[in-house]
Amino acid sequence: MTAPAAFPRTISRADFEYITGVLHDHTGIRLAPGKEALVASRLDKRIRELGLAGYPDYVRLLRERPHEGELRQLINVLTTNETYFFRETQHFDYLRRNVLPARQAGRTFRFWSAASSTGEEAYTAAMVLAETLPPASWEIVGTDISSRVVETARAALYPIAAAEKIPKPLLRRFCLKGRDEYQGLMTVDRDLRSRVQFHCRNLIEDFSELGRFDVIMLRNVMIYFDMETKRSLVPRLAEMLVPGGHLIIGSSESLNAIPSRLRMVEPSIYRLDGDGRD
Repeated sequence: MTAPAAFPRTISRADFEYITGVLHDHTGIRLAPGKEALVASRLDKRIRELGLAGYPDYVRLLRERPHEGELRQLINVLTTNETYFFRETQHFDYLRRNVLPARQAGRTFRFWSAASSTGEEAYTAAMVLAETLPPASWEIVGTDISSRVVETARAALYPIAAAEKIPKPLLRRFCLKGRDEYQGLMTVDRDLRSRVQFHCRNLIEDFSELGRFDVIMLRNVMIYFDMETKRSLVPRLAEMLVPGGHLIIGSSESLNAIPSRLRMVEPSIYRLDGDGRD
């Protein structure tokens, strides 16, 4: 079917509520009224690709033929993936200064980037761990609900401008400038990439098979969750930490009013009680 030349740039309240309701049910992400233009603009291309006449037809598709493939497309389109290397650098300073010197020797140090987006956060952590810990003594897991950004993270190809925030010594040691068909791009060193594994995971579903971690970083994501979702998620994240492990959230976020075994040690940095350390 040939896509129409144009269709409405606005979305009805009913269509917005249904689409964002599907997103919330499957991801925990709540897009409140006021985000209609954002949802409409992001879905515009997808509706064209499907050859549909507009948002009512897309809602009808979701209602009548719900399937994993289209749900994945919806999630890929509507989830936000803003990130960059060494974002909120104070968290990596804390990791280097406080967490790594106190790690338990003889055990693999495990770090989880729980909303890894296109991979910059996980690779930033990898650079910090690689410059501090012995080889083969650490590993990083990155997860994201969007299959699209997980594939980008695995490829580890970024615009050369992405290097601007990486400290020069780490840039020289761990990054490579592209040539020929990769002109204008950079990548992360192969050995470093081998220590980072990316998977597609939904935080409102079971993720216990990932094992336990010394550090979980989940930044600037829970701002999109309602309180019920956050109160369900945070205790489950705490269960994924080893005793004394840390959960790091975005600097504008807080775990106030969310019961858990986590204790704030610095703004946006929480530690799991259980080993008696301060």
